[in-house]
Amino acid sequence: MRADKAKVVDEVWDDARIESFLNKEPMGETPGDHSKLLYAYRSMRPEDFVRFLTRFKTAGGDIDARNEHGETLLDIIADHAKSGPFQAILSGA
Repeated sequence: MRADKAKVVDEVWDDARIESFLNKEPMGETPGDHSKLLYAYRSMRPEDFVRFLTRFKTAGGDIDARNEHGETLLDIIADHAKSGPFQAILSGA
């Protein structure tokens, strides 16, 4: 790990912080809903991701949103070694 990147453990993920991900701007050319899902996946623990998805869907978000290459988040994370919990969450959502 780089010296300027300290490992953070037991972060607080309160409702306000989770909801702030609903307002994230798209990354590059990636469509908004897909970008929010990807950012949340990269940032959250599975239990926080579940809470995010509930709010995301309530706000009209599309969990099957595709990126500019036609891939869903589930497509992208299918081969990630530690994505099993997230795959289960997305498959059951």
